Amino acid sequence: MILWRGREWLFGAPTFFSRMTQAYESLKQQATARQQALAGKPRVRIGTALCGQAAGGLEVADAFREAARARSLDATVSQVGCLGLCYAEPLVDLQWPGGPRVFYGNVSPEEASGLVEAHLVRGQPVWERALAVSGDGATVSGDVLTLEALEMMKGQVRIALRNAGHIDPADVHEYIATGGYAGLDRALSGMTPQQVQEMVGASGLRGRGGAAFPTGTKWRFLMGSPGPVKYILCNCEEGDPGAFNDKGILESDPHTLVEGMILAGYTTGASNGVIFIRHGHEGPVERAKAAVRDAYGLGLLGKNILGSSFTFNAEVSLVGESYVAGEETALMEAIEGKRSMPRFRPPFPAAYGVWGKPSNINNVKTLAYVPEIVAKGPTVFSGVGTERSKGTAILCLTGAIRRPGMMEVPMGMTLHQALEGLAGGAPGGKKIKLLQTGGPLGGVLGGDQLDVPLDFDAMARAGAILGSGGIIVADETTCAVDLTRVLMTFCQFESCGKCFPCRTGMTHMMEVLERICRFQGESIDLPLLERVGASMAAGSLCGHGQLGFNPVRSALRFFGDEFKAHIESKRCPAGVCNGEYLTPQRARR
Repeated sequence: MILWRGREWLFGAPTFFSRMTQAYESLKQQATARQQALAGKPRVRIGTALCGQAAGGLEVADAFREAARARSLDATVSQVGCLGLCYAEPLVDLQWPGGPRVFYGNVSPEEASGLVEAHLVRGQPVWERALAVSGDGATVSGDVLTLEALEMMKGQVRIALRNAGHIDPADVHEYIATGGYAGLDRALSGMTPQQVQEMVGASGLRGRGGAAFPTGTKWRFLMGSPGPVKYILCNCEEGDPGAFNDKGILESDPHTLVEGMILAGYTTGASNGVIFIRHGHEGPVERAKAAVRDAYGLGLLGKNILGSSFTFNAEVSLVGESYVAGEETALMEAIEGKRSMPRFRPPFPAAYGVWGKPSNINNVKTLAYVPEIVAKGPTVFSGVGTERSKGTAILCLTGAIRRPGMMEVPMGMTLHQALEGLAGGAPGGKKIKLLQTGGPLGGVLGGDQLDVPLDFDAMARAGAILGSGGIIVADETTCAVDLTRVLMTFCQFESCGKCFPCRTGMTHMMEVLERICRFQGESIDLPLLERVGASMAAGSLCGHGQLGFNPVRSALRFFGDEFKAHIESKRCPAGVCNGEYLTPQRARR
């Protein structure tokens, strides 16, 4: 147990953490009873997050239900979220009552009948098709490893993703049975808002977005704003190409976000919460809506939560496909039904936010850490990571990588350890040439920079940002100039047009890069790009324009010779550029 006294944490003391409200104890007993009933039946878990659906997970789920029905087998078939092994989707996890969980990768609908018959009817796992095994009593044959021993799972520390791929995201009782809402109960039953804020501050949690601002400090700003109505806003716009961890959390464990929002509301004195999701992401949208609805049904949202005097309401708000809506003031404009365009600041959101009310904005990842921090104390987070970047980094790996997917690793792990070790490096014996990190505004790193640790400050010094955690990997068949053109095309298209420096600067840089890729560039073009970028950074209203030169600057830093080859020698060293315009089809690729 953990106790806050003055400015230090004491361990082993009998404290408010040992208390449990009667309302929560009742919910916990119900959830545990349901889990025990499920444990007495054969269990099928099928990954149906966006990656699973793209690989055919829904069809596989239907096939397993039909196979169980055809045998009159009383089995529980659940759709779960993303375990992170996206390369193995559709991923199916079969469990005989009392036995280990056996994971089968890349399962097709045609295999469902045979797997059900062998594993769930006869109790004989098909080891030659198994990817991994987890749980006690596992009898393994061949090359099957435990789940934790898989290369991509080695070294992971799962805090925000602790339940991803393990529980049914549509079943709130599974979340509660695994410790869900315990942090909320402990806060409401024995902690003041100030104590919760100090605990989050002591954890060292920084926002898992571009700015990496200390979360406890940000909450304190809202605590100091008067008013009976305040808002907690959760940003799941996540329009970065290559980033899907916010959506992954909502698809896999939406109640960890709902609980984090309620805790943020209790801490700051907020009365309302809005989960802001990009329109079109139906999986995250539906699972977030269901989580909010179920939380209301159990008294975890609404009036007098868990029998306390605290009241907090939440809803899901959708917006059109606007990348700049991820900027916090543009997000508030979108929630109010206006066009997504950033506001002038000051006033800042903590003083004047959505609907003119004091507001706080965090993204999904940031809020998803909070329940574990409050439930188990700050060291569950601060005990991991580096001096200034505590906790874990949730990475989304796509592109030229053997094992694409989502992983949660300790801050301080190097890019080389994550990409070459856990993810297997580039396929086909090729080398990693470059990384595009932190979204289109994040920057480009050369393949010789893989010794950079996953640390907010170290990444910034290297010329990129960690940002949302998206990492797009490219091998030597990629042209750095062409990739930069694609990134700038995205940024130009997504500019809201409100500020002159961003609106015209993005267009100007895209035109220059287009000329260079078509072998029509001149020696003055590179200094011209730098001047335009400096003007955008100085005169733009929000980060979209202020950071718009980042991908160009970093590409010039690491791949300046390729730019010069296009301009001076009129050739593309990678053999990609052929003098053609960038078409929409090529941009999408």
